[in-house]
Amino acid sequence: MKIPNHIHISLGSNIENRLEYLQKAVEAIYANIGDVVKISAVYQTPAWGFSSDDFYNACVLIKTFYTTTEVLDKLLDIENSLGRNRTDKGGYEARTIDLDVVFSSEGVIRTQKLIVPHPSMQDRIFVLKPLEEIATEQLHPVLKQTVSQLLDSTKDISKVTKLKEVISNPKDKYSLSTVQYLTIEGNIGAGKTSLAHLISEEFNAKLVLERFADNPFLPKFYEDMERYAFPLEMSFLADRYQRLQDDIGQFDLFKDFVVSDYDVFKSLIFAQVTLQEDEYKLYKKVFDIMYRDLPKPGLYLYLYQNTERLLENIKKRGRDYEQKIPAEYLDKINKGYLRYIKAQSHLNVKIIDISERDFISNRTDYIWVLNQLLS
Repeated sequence: MKIPNHIHISLGSNIENRLEYLQKAVEAIYANIGDVVKISAVYQTPAWGFSSDDFYNACVLIKTFYTTTEVLDKLLDIENSLGRNRTDKGGYEARTIDLDVVFSSEGVIRTQKLIVPHPSMQDRIFVLKPLEEIATEQLHPVLKQTVSQLLDSTKDISKVTKLKEVISNPKDKYSLSTVQYLTIEGNIGAGKTSLAHLISEEFNAKLVLERFADNPFLPKFYEDMERYAFPLEMSFLADRYQRLQDDIGQFDLFKDFVVSDYDVFKSLIFAQVTLQEDEYKLYKKVFDIMYRDLPKPGLYLYLYQNTERLLENIKKRGRDYEQKIPAEYLDKINKGYLRYIKAQSHLNVKIIDISERDFISNRTDYIWVLNQLLS
């Protein structure tokens, strides 16, 4: 997983329904750029530098995998979509929406199109007041003062009025916590761990991850599948059972939202593909005894990717022992999952085809996955 950028953005509007424009802008930021971590209150301030109606101002903190320059381009697209009419005239003008990057975790940026921190923020109380609410101790990397200190020392004495109206966080409509226990499943290289990380971080979920790297049989299995299939599957079953018991046992499934990138039932899927008939019968008896004692997820999400895409992902993540996995093996795993899922009418299962999606690099694909998940 890439390390996300944390970016503070200033919002302003002084045309028509100002609060509505602020709300639409935040929704567009969430849908197209990244997670909205914090939202300030809305403040009313006089137009700065020109005569016009008062502005509604706010600030948000977002977490995104895009660079700050990419974020700027996307903010300009959002402004255009909300009717921002930029002209070549000098000076300031009334606007439906104004979106500016104030701070970035990338630090100081000076290019022809972007300067961060915003070069005039210390002189604008309509930026500092809402920013101080969500970033009090944020240090200006050039001026070496916190936002709180900048607010105390600013020469801008314009009147600032905090409003009762608020901007709602767009992610609140994705009530994933009602699922309580979400398991994300998929073939090798489908992206289940990456998606589990994203959902856990964005929705403050308890994260339960499979720890496969310690299994001594896995590299041997990919060298000689027939010889090492049974010890591999038995060791995986025992490990998954024990870890789920330990991990899930730490949480109150009625209070906590838990997301996992595996479930013990995947052991049965792989065993059906890798084991001989007599080995599988023995394995199934042990599996049934273990599985009935484990808590079951409120929702299984199965990420389907075609075999060609799976092979690309496996190659990209570069685990040496996975590079020799044959396409036929991945085909069998996919078919095994789908066959098992169709036979489990009592389970709440959602299958999503993400073969043409990239929810890590493309924020809109991630939002698409969330919408599919809750549809």
